Amino acid sequence: MYIIMNSTYQQLCHNLETLKLTQMQLHLNEVADFVSANNLSFSEGLLKLTNFEADYKTENAARSMVKAGAFPHHKELKDFDFSFQPGINQQEISEYNTLRFLSENENLVFLGPSGVGKTHLATAIGITAAKKRISTYFIKCNDLLQQLKKAQSENRLGDRLKHFRKYRLLIIDELGYLPINKEDSNLFFQLIDMRYEKKSTILTTNINFSDWDSVFYDAVVANAILDRVLHHAHVITISGRSYRLKDHIRADN
Repeated sequence: MYIIMNSTYQQLCHNLETLKLTQMQLHLNEVADFVSANNLSFSEGLLKLTNFEADYKTENAARSMVKAGAFPHHKELKDFDFSFQPGINQQEISEYNTLRFLSENENLVFLGPSGVGKTHLATAIGITAAKKRISTYFIKCNDLLQQLKKAQSENRLGDRLKHFRKYRLLIIDELGYLPINKEDSNLFFQLIDMRYEKKSTILTTNINFSDWDSVFYDAVVANAILDRVLHHAHVITISGRSYRLKDHIRADN
């Protein structure tokens, strides 16, 4: 075993503890033995030791970013059953999961009826982004509008809009599932306009684009929102059976 002088070893452990380098302290003896057994240089040993700390902090930061993303569940792309929804182009979705669309400030829109997997896929891409320490936030459309409306009534709308503008990737789920009045439409437009060509947004909706004017109760506002959402967007249209019922359907077959 590679022996460190007792007083030196104790001082080193104390320093690592003081600096809160817990993983380096935990793996100190292991690395010392490895250095001795493999006749490594001081730099090589130090690199191996610091790798434990760096890897731990990277993983911890990724977990924190995922938690801060407020995802409804932890579902990744590997958890999605593409065989149940053969109409979805798996290669296309995998490409979006590389996050290259973020570099161009492009948007993604998942369009289709309830239960076909829109939220799962949007969440999976969001979790990929969060794990790469890209600021990401998930919110249902109705909750978003309620927050903006409340902020407006308290004269702090500007701050709340800036809060949602800051995210590199904002996921707005279930657009059109609940009625959107004129006030809500204007608030939604302000947010989309602030993010336009500056940040990326993922939307999930069950409403065809031709019907958005009825959802927002104002054709002018609806067209303005559509223009900004779709100008730099990839639309993924999903049809088929309810993904939520897939296990029950297969059990019956």
